[in-house]
Amino acid sequence: MTNKYESPLSSRYASDYMLGLFSSDTRYRTWRKLWIALAKAEKSLGLPITDEQIAQMQENIDNIDYECVRIREKEVRHDVMAHVYAFGKVAPKAAGIIHLGATSCYVTDNTDLVLYRDALIYLRTELLKVIANLCDFAEKYKAMPTLGYTHYQPAQLVTVGKRASLWIQDFLTDLHEIDFAIENIKFLGCRGTTGTEASFMDLFDGDSKKIDEMNRLIAVEFNFDECFDVCGQTYPRKADSRILNCLSSIAQS
Repeated sequence: MTNKYESPLSSRYASDYMLGLFSSDTRYRTWRKLWIALAKAEKSLGLPITDEQIAQMQENIDNIDYECVRIREKEVRHDVMAHVYAFGKVAPKAAGIIHLGATSCYVTDNTDLVLYRDALIYLRTELLKVIANLCDFAEKYKAMPTLGYTHYQPAQLVTVGKRASLWIQDFLTDLHEIDFAIENIKFLGCRGTTGTEASFMDLFDGDSKKIDEMNRLIAVEFNFDECFDVCGQTYPRKADSRILNCLSSIAQS
C-alpha cells in the first residue's frame, strides 16, 4: 500500500485525512511538485529549461514507479537520487534538469514543512469541533451540581458546566499555540548542500538577487509567505520542537 501511512496505531486511531497526508504517494508527489516548481523558477530566471521539459514533468506527477525506485535505491543507496532517476525515466526530456542545483533536503525538508503545516491546519479544525462540543455540554449542564475536590479530597460542590469550562479553557490555550505554530512555519527554499547556495551562485553567475527570487517563487507555489532567513542544509529543527509542543499540549488537555 502506497496511498496509506502505515503504523500499528493507524487503523484504530488515525483519520483518513492524516493517513493520506503522510502516505508515500503524497510525500513523493510533493517531491515531484517541488522539482517542477524549481524548474519553473529557474526557467523564469533565465536558465536553459524548456516548457516541454516542464510539461512532461507535470504530466507524470502521479506516475510513480515504486519498483523502479526500489531497484535504483538498492544500487545507489540514496532515496532522493532513486526518485530523481525514476522521475527521469517517465519524463526523459526533463531527466537532465530535474533537481538542478538542489540538494536532497530541498525535497525532503520542504515536503516535511508542507505536510506538517497541512496537518496542523487539519488538527486545528478538529480541535475547534472539540471546543464546540464541550461548549454545548457546558451549557447543557451548567447548573448540575457535582462534587468538587481539593488535594484529591472531596470538598465543596461545583457544577458540571464549570468543570467543563476548565477543559474548554485548556483547549483554547492549545488553539492559540497551534495558531502561533501555523503562522510561524516558514519555507526552507533551495539552499544548497550547506545552506550557502553555492551551486546557485554558479548557475546564476553570482547574481544573488536571482536566487532570492527563485526561493520566493517556489515558496509562493506552496502557499508560504516567506523562507527562513538563515538555514543550513535543513530547516531549523526548532520548528519541529514547536510542533511537538503543540501536540504535547493537546495530549495534556
